[in-house]
Amino acid sequence: MVAVTGSQQNPVRKLRTLFISDLHLGSKAAKTDYLIDFLRHHEAETIILVGDIVDGWRLKRSWYWPQNCNDVVQKLLRKARKGSRIIYIPGNHDEFMRDFPGVHFGGIEVAARHMHQGADGRNYLVLHGDEFDVVVRNARVLAYLGDWAYDTAIAINIGLAAIRRRLGMPYWSFSSWAKLQVKHAVNFIGEFQKVVAEEARRHHAQGVICGHIHHAVIEDIDEIRYINTGDWVESCTAIAEHFDGTMELIIWHSLRGMAAVETSADDLPVTLAAPQAA
Repeated sequence: MVAVTGSQQNPVRKLRTLFISDLHLGSKAAKTDYLIDFLRHHEAETIILVGDIVDGWRLKRSWYWPQNCNDVVQKLLRKARKGSRIIYIPGNHDEFMRDFPGVHFGGIEVAARHMHQGADGRNYLVLHGDEFDVVVRNARVLAYLGDWAYDTAIAINIGLAAIRRRLGMPYWSFSSWAKLQVKHAVNFIGEFQKVVAEEARRHHAQGVICGHIHHAVIEDIDEIRYINTGDWVESCTAIAEHFDGTMELIIWHSLRGMAAVETSADDLPVTLAAPQAA
């Protein structure tokens, strides 16, 4: 573990590339406070948004767009104005953006997929991943039923998080834990990873970076580097590429050691996971 405290002179990390996904802005479950804090402490030459940035499904049911959602969008736009290249790959929850491939919005490029070349020469296929989810792709009714069940877990998660925050305890995700207790969910994750890795191989890439299933990880699958960015409704994770091509999984809520992010960012410790070897 590498620790960087807020009292140190330069708490902002400079990265080659930053990959984040599944922000679900417009959902009450979105951890916008953590996300704003994270963006404040990270700068990157390129930022790739790997889908489900806006939760169009939730917004269709009932409009929910607090100031924090605006703040996240403004932070990203500000980074684009300052010179960061930002690529937006839509997912299934923000699929309305898939109608605009190649279009620039405020300096943010929209793309269906992206081939990212790492600093180490390794090529990564970057996509959201929902096209490999049979339920989402072929049966939207079943997808909504699954979404309802997932909402229940999220509601429990929000309640537990509020209690833990009042008790001064760090953030913990019930829904992430619950998903991994279900054999079917674990099997689905494993199969999803294999299928996505095979898609990278078909495109002659050495790795794949995706989101969608809210399960952050960096691992090798049959000589393909599989990377999942995780999410910002449960695990508060991102993938950072360093200037030597090393990929790092950042778990922001636990590594910041934050019980409540409303405290001034300058007063909080920043703890970062040791980078995973490329």
